[in-house]
Amino acid sequence: MSSSGDVSDVDEDSEVVMGTPPVVVVMGVSGTGKTTIGPLLAARLGVPYAEGDDFHPEANIAKMSAGIPLEDVDRWPWLDSIGRWAHGRAGLGGVVSCSALKRGYRDRLRSAAPGLVFVHLTGDRELVEDRLSHRRGHFMPTALLDSQFATLQPLEADEAGVSVDVSGGPEEITERAVAALRELGPAS
Repeated sequence: MSSSGDVSDVDEDSEVVMGTPPVVVVMGVSGTGKTTIGPLLAARLGVPYAEGDDFHPEANIAKMSAGIPLEDVDRWPWLDSIGRWAHGRAGLGGVVSCSALKRGYRDRLRSAAPGLVFVHLTGDRELVEDRLSHRRGHFMPTALLDSQFATLQPLEADEAGVSVDVSGGPEEITERAVAALRELGPAS
């Protein structure tokens, strides 16, 4: 991926040291661990975390709870809210979870907050479905997983971001994310 992130170095304790902290979007299909890894990553980066699901209007939550996939027209207000939050964190840093499955969604987020860096949590369908089936109290049913995988457009070479495999435990995944962000290097 492109190296336009702002992560500059890692000290002896493996804590990320920032020049200008980036705003990181932890993305991926439902069940990849965005809500688990996001806060862990934010803690490692020393920045606030925002749960992307909290930005959904009630109508979106009702639709997904009923097993109805969202359409783009449903997603625009949600993405715009996340974009406003990310814009407000520019120069301060932050981590937000957001599926950001399509390039167009990521472009919309970047139009609000141009310095965004994406961490794409990836895993095979079987692993993700297993994790999703064990999740309790979430509005996204396993039945919508196929539509999420069908919609997913992985990060492209010109997008600032990294892909991180979700096999293993949360701490291991977070370590891979921190290491991958470090590899991006300072902003060009």
